[in-house]
Amino acid sequence: MTQLISKLQWRYATKKYDPARVVPHDKLERIVEAIRLAPTSSGLQPFELIVIRNPELRRKILPLAYGQPQVAECSHLLVLAAWADVTAERIDMMFDLTNTERGSTNEGWEAYRQVLIARHTGQDAEANFQFAARQAYIGLGAGLIAAAFEEVDSTPMEGFDAAALDELLGLPARQLRSVSMLALGYREAAGDWLVGLKKVRRPREDFVTDLA
Repeated sequence: MTQLISKLQWRYATKKYDPARVVPHDKLERIVEAIRLAPTSSGLQPFELIVIRNPELRRKILPLAYGQPQVAECSHLLVLAAWADVTAERIDMMFDLTNTERGSTNEGWEAYRQVLIARHTGQDAEANFQFAARQAYIGLGAGLIAAAFEEVDSTPMEGFDAAALDELLGLPARQLRSVSMLALGYREAAGDWLVGLKKVRRPREDFVTDLA
């Protein structure tokens, strides 16, 4: 068994955190970096990450998450927020950044820029948001795996009032919409009903189709 698989077997969606334990800065930064490095379609990276340590702010989020205690008890709460729309300006921003970082460009790359601009400006904002949200979930997956590798407990969360959270965090002004949250911290085993239960996943033969 590889170390990665062992860590994934260890992790679970933590239900009770020890509020006295704080995730060390270096571990947090490696988890954040894993999310930043997550692959996205055409390298557009159409989402942003908000890291919330402030306990008062997390208490304000608690009722928006229907009272799920992980929001207030965890060490850090991450919010993945997707672009509300994939605009020509945002596509240009990423292509220009790539050209600057690589120190070069080429005709094919610039032609592809125009293909993406035409594709995304040719559909409505909601379709573009749904595209961006799917990319954000790739980041969420990277964060979950990185947290497990760091032996930091985590809870992916979709159960929250996204519109209310957006207003609280000022996301509309940034043309962002919250997609998911990721609580990070350390389990309080004595109060967590899920901690001792066997991890259940469908067996490989029912889950994987091998096409020779």
